[in-house]
Amino acid sequence: MRRAAAIVMLCLPAAVWAGEAEVLDAVAACDARRVCSFTVTVRHADTGWDHYADAWEVRGPDGAVLGRRVLLHPHENEQPFTRSLGGVAIPPGVEQVSVVAHDLVHGWGEASVSVTIR
Repeated sequence: MRRAAAIVMLCLPAAVWAGEAEVLDAVAACDARRVCSFTVTVRHADTGWDHYADAWEVRGPDGAVLGRRVLLHPHENEQPFTRSLGGVAIPPGVEQVSVVAHDLVHGWGEASVSVTIR
C-alpha cells in the first residue's frame, strides 16, 4: 500500500508541491477617515504561469472582503515579495482585519495575518 501511495505522489504535477501562498507580514497606514494603504509580504514557491500566488485580500472580522490586490504574474525569482494596495475603506467599529493570500492551485490559504487598525 505504501508503494502505491508513493507512486501516486511521484505522478503528481510539480505545481502541487509548491504549497499554499502565505502572508508573512502586513502593515496598514490609515488616514483620519479610516482609508488605509496596506503593504503585504507574501511567500509562495511560484513555479510559473500554472501555479503562482495571484492575489491577496484584506478581510473584515465577518469575512467581508474590504480590498483585494490582484497579482498579474509569477514571482519565481522574487521570494518573498511585497506589494501594496491603497484606498481600502475600513468600516466604523472594525479594529482588526486579516490578510490572506491566494494561489492558482490551492486557492485561499488557511493562515492569515491580523492587522490592527489605528
